[in-house]
Order: sequence, then C-alpha cells, then structure tokens
Amino acid sequence: MENKEQILQRFAEAMLGAAKEKDLSLRKLAASSGLEYAQVQRIAKGKVNLALTTIVALCEGLEISPSELFSRMS
Repeated sequence: MENKEQILQRFAEAMLGAAKEKDLSLRKLAASSGLEYAQVQRIAKGKVNLALTTIVALCEGLEISPSELFSRMS
C-alpha cells in the first residue's frame, strides 16, 4: 500500500499533466479554480492533503471531471 506522500505526489503529477495539456500555468490554474496561487503551488509539490472541495475546484479549473483526474493517477 502506498504511503500518504506517494499518493499526494501521484495526485500532483496527474494535476500538473492535465494543466500542461491545457497549457495552464499554476497561476492560471489557481485563477480558474478560485484558489490561492500558493495553495496550488503546494499541491503541485505534493505537500498538501486536499479536501474534496479543493479537488472539485481544481477539476473545474482544469475543465475535467474528478474521475478523469483520478484516472490519471493509475
């Protein structure tokens, strides 16, 4: 079983991959998600254990469903 840090890192990689495909910088992703840039930056580094509402906000900013983002983790 993966530890917490590994899961957060895989989520960060999935989020960054989706952002790159949409040509979104972290600043643009933060703005389109309604989140603070510093928070998105910490998420991108795998340093934040996210709330479900934060995941949904990121998905809205990425214009993808949560299931699509989670499928990128596998």
